[in-house]
Amino acid sequence: MKRLELSLRKILINDTLYYFLIILALTYTLIFVLKTRISLYNIDDNRFYGTVTKCKFKDDKLQFTLHSKEDLIVTYFYKNNEEKDDLENKIKQGLLIEVEGNLMEPNSNTIPNTFNYRDYLRFHDINYTVKANKLDIVRNDVNFFYKVKNWVIKRVLDNNITNDYLMTFIIGDKSLLDLDVFKNYQINGVTHLFAISGMHIGLFSHILLFLLKKLKLGENKCYFIVIVFIWFYAFLTDYPPSILRAGLLFTLISFNKMFYTEVKSINLLILSAAILLFINPYIIMDLGFIFSFTATFGLMYSSKFTSNHKVLGTSLIAFLICLPICVNSNYEINILSIFLNIIFVPLVSVIIYPLSLINFVIPFIAPVVRIAFDVLESLSLFASKISFLRFVCPKLGIVFILIYYFIFLLLINKKTILCISLLSIVIIFNWLVTKINNTDIIYFLDVGQGDATLIKTSNNAVLIDTGGKIQGSYLKNKTFYSLSSTYITFFHSLGISKIDYLILSHGDYDHMGEALNLVNNFKVEKVIFNCGPYNNLEKELIKVLDKKKIKYYSCIKELSVDKNKLYFLQTKEYDNENDNSNVIYTEIDGYKFMFMGDASITTEHEILNEYNLPDIDVLKVGHHGSKTSSSKDFINEINPEYSIISVGKNNRYGHPNKEVLNNLEDSKIYRTDKDGSIMFKIKNNKLKIETCSP
Repeated sequence: MKRLELSLRKILINDTLYYFLIILALTYTLIFVLKTRISLYNIDDNRFYGTVTKCKFKDDKLQFTLHSKEDLIVTYFYKNNEEKDDLENKIKQGLLIEVEGNLMEPNSNTIPNTFNYRDYLRFHDINYTVKANKLDIVRNDVNFFYKVKNWVIKRVLDNNITNDYLMTFIIGDKSLLDLDVFKNYQINGVTHLFAISGMHIGLFSHILLFLLKKLKLGENKCYFIVIVFIWFYAFLTDYPPSILRAGLLFTLISFNKMFYTEVKSINLLILSAAILLFINPYIIMDLGFIFSFTATFGLMYSSKFTSNHKVLGTSLIAFLICLPICVNSNYEINILSIFLNIIFVPLVSVIIYPLSLINFVIPFIAPVVRIAFDVLESLSLFASKISFLRFVCPKLGIVFILIYYFIFLLLINKKTILCISLLSIVIIFNWLVTKINNTDIIYFLDVGQGDATLIKTSNNAVLIDTGGKIQGSYLKNKTFYSLSSTYITFFHSLGISKIDYLILSHGDYDHMGEALNLVNNFKVEKVIFNCGPYNNLEKELIKVLDKKKIKYYSCIKELSVDKNKLYFLQTKEYDNENDNSNVIYTEIDGYKFMFMGDASITTEHEILNEYNLPDIDVLKVGHHGSKTSSSKDFINEINPEYSIISVGKNNRYGHPNKEVLNNLEDSKIYRTDKDGSIMFKIKNNKLKIETCSP
């Protein structure tokens, strides 16, 4: 028996075993993720049975995950406030429910390098969403575990003063946090503190172990009880990858101590990663999983360095090891986050998180706890305004990432200063590559029923129109949602830190509705308006431009951008915004582009009389393909090879018009509703076209 134990221990302490397991797990994961998935549902199915999980009540709708033969995201819109109140009382997690509704394929991103909802759900093993029209409770009672979970959630939500942070730190749900507040945490690089992970599990387990040991239960029993509590806590928080990593690692470390197997901690981390990948290969695509394992591995691997420089060293290593992941998710580097984590980590771990636990147990201390949360927010707001240490960093290619980690693993413990220097050079070199790239790219962005075109040259970025998505009826309630954050993410991914020229074709909302948000949240050098009087939307923007001292011009005739010139063909004044639209002609690397705004047939006729236009390579079709533009005479005269129609899917205007499509039949037509964003890439006088299809 002793020989068997010794042989088993020899196997367990052998590093090769863990390398083999992780390579096997990664190979299995790659095969599993790349294979074609077949849903267990048919698109025509309309009745679904399952258990309610991850339930969220919003202002106008109820959204939950239906755990059935295959998970579904269900959305039900309230008919009235009475129904909303009734459902909030009835629908609980753990209920068995029947849903009637239509299956829908999740949307994919149609602007490159931005959030892809379809992929996000696919990597959580979800193929469809359901727009429900009827909900029926099949069984009204829930099991003991869900009763506890619902009680915990209700107790947190009932605490109106601090429920936003209690939901974050206790349930792991950040949906109640103010978006602007969370954005500041993101800028500062401290959002990892708001994901339940190793830090929280560590604090939780140490407190519990301390209390249990006081009861003199014996070390093995103490560890076993803590393991049970941690996995029940994982159930309460819906098993996020960060807590799965922390929970499984704690379990393995506990067994290691209980059975004296003497396995290295870093090997236990590798083993926990392999186990999770075998259980759910899609977890490898989850940012929480990637960040959690990468940071923990980096800190363990660099233990020699961090042991000599505990506070600053730990923060620096966590920053360096996660840098490529941060760059490819946020496209921004904040050097200040190294030092901010030295402040925020102890503040959250020693004060904020314990206060949240105490507040959960003793709700009436919420006003005092709120003060601590407000102090945290104020510190974050102050730090987020320090911008000189923030740098836009374009998307890293796989080669750069591999070189980066090769340098890190090779040198971090041996020649730390050299390692940091070389890693910095890799990032700077990647940034320089985008700056010296002589490729000109024109992006016709999918902004729904609106227009937005980005022209990126070697040294300049020009945005023609901003689009403006309306939610509900803009005329009735004036409510809308912002596209600017999507733009900014996209711009940053290309290494664009400012827009040199924002050209507004005219003052309609679907062409300049996002201009105000963009100017308030992104650096814009100059703004160009069309001819004619300013409307109310333009006047609002001008107030902000004056306040920010941004130069603006109107009714110009030409504009120089790098080695290119943009010619503004429409300089007359009409009595309507559409005919006053800026119409722009330019030649980029030998290719002729024309942007029509919402110019009508009247403007087209004037332009034909005024100018002797050549054949156009790429035409941005006027007025989203409306029959008021793109007359047969005009199209025949300019003879476009490619025609771009920026149009919303299933729009109420019926754009593009059938007659316009007939007029453009000799041209290759691209439509944003069908093709998503369209990219024209010109390098060495060769044109390459790519789309980002829905």
